[in-house]
Amino acid sequence: MESYYWLIFVAIMVVIELITLGLTTVWFAIGGVAAYIAAVCGANIYIQVVIFLVVSLVTLLFTRPFAVKYINKDRAKTNVDTLPGKKAKVIETIDNFNAKGRVQVEGQEWMARSADDEILNEGDEVVIKQVSGVKLIVEKPDTE
Repeated sequence: MESYYWLIFVAIMVVIELITLGLTTVWFAIGGVAAYIAAVCGANIYIQVVIFLVVSLVTLLFTRPFAVKYINKDRAKTNVDTLPGKKAKVIETIDNFNAKGRVQVEGQEWMARSADDEILNEGDEVVIKQVSGVKLIVEKPDTE
């Protein structure tokens, strides 16, 4: 009877994987298949669970880096992903101590904070270093 539970579990994991397409449950589906085979061969439930856990963990550890590198490599960047490195104009003085400051980049206004706690004045040109939540972390451009 346990073998049927493993088949149901595998089916659920496959359906979740098909819905998400994010390589999130395929490792557990593979572990479930291994546990199903163990159940059919007559292994007790403890052995089945150990096989499930070991196979799931091994497949996760050895195939996830490959999958992330090669399968998701063409993931389209969002607008936020393209902001670091771009220049922006300070439209409200950036003062980390008083938690205020705004910049304009590509026609959009963003809350901003200084990367090095320097006060940046209205009209200054800055470079976006990173996006932190809904704030841009900026600094003066290098003038070397």
